[in-house]
Amino acid sequence: MPVVPSSYRAPVWLRGGHLQTIVPALFRRVPQVTTRRERIELSDGDFLDLDWATSGSDRLVILSHGLEANSQATYIQGMAGALQRRGWDVLAWNYRGCGGESNRLLKFYHSGASDDLDHVVRHALEVHPASQVDLVGFSLGGNMTLKYLGEREAVPRLHRAVAFSVPCDLACSSERLSSPINRNLYMRRFLVSLRRKLVEKRPRFPDQIDLRGAWRIRDFRGFDDRFTAPLHGFRDAADYWARSSSRPFVSRIPIPALLVNAANDPFLGPGCFPREEAENSALFHLEVPEGGGHCGFSNGGGESWAEVRAAEFLAGDAWPNPLNG
Repeated sequence: MPVVPSSYRAPVWLRGGHLQTIVPALFRRVPQVTTRRERIELSDGDFLDLDWATSGSDRLVILSHGLEANSQATYIQGMAGALQRRGWDVLAWNYRGCGGESNRLLKFYHSGASDDLDHVVRHALEVHPASQVDLVGFSLGGNMTLKYLGEREAVPRLHRAVAFSVPCDLACSSERLSSPINRNLYMRRFLVSLRRKLVEKRPRFPDQIDLRGAWRIRDFRGFDDRFTAPLHGFRDAADYWARSSSRPFVSRIPIPALLVNAANDPFLGPGCFPREEAENSALFHLEVPEGGGHCGFSNGGGESWAEVRAAEFLAGDAWPNPLNG
């Protein structure tokens, strides 16, 4: 039932999924909203850095970023500002190794690391008095958010969730990103950043990180087979993708949740649009705008469409019912 129509229309001068992805990422400017940093220690000896913007609101939103980004990403700070202006307190967290300092352990983060999100949620519930806690995730962070929600029974005070541009079928997304144009535009940048993290770690783990041939890896299958899977307890890339993809979990999400994946998102293949799951769910909503690119959704200035849409859904305001139009 909850496959909902979309109101988004890209600016006429911003044509195609690649421009709608790249232009907002490169040229949009937003102020930094989450300015108070807190480090929390984890039971395994590692840490996470959390960035807060609070004013004593009864509503809190937790924001999760994408692959090789951090809490300062434009789409995170843009969303933080939009929701803060509407009355939310904001927590934007950095994954292991993404907060400006290499994490302590051999492992770092990955698409299915929902236990770390669970640590953040539970910490927020302990230290923040909000009666309503919402989740918003982008790309990898959206996958983590949906998986986290589908793995667990309802968590007290969790209210609603929104996820944008989510590779909820990781194998399908990895194949799409391996196409020649995507490899040149996106894959190369991701691999350079991921390899840099391994180079930083290697002096502390010389017997466990072997970088020979790492610069010849050209796609996620190669990188995940060689590094992500063995460092995080998976058999290989295929096992990692299968166990970390959020699509198998979305039908079990216990709170209202919205997934927004643009039809022209260059990161997403056909498996990343779980229409059947949405049609058979009372809580999981799918919205597929024709445009928007990957984490783009530009309005041509001011707040992005994604920021307005997230606020609408989280507040429950003006939300279309597919049964009555």
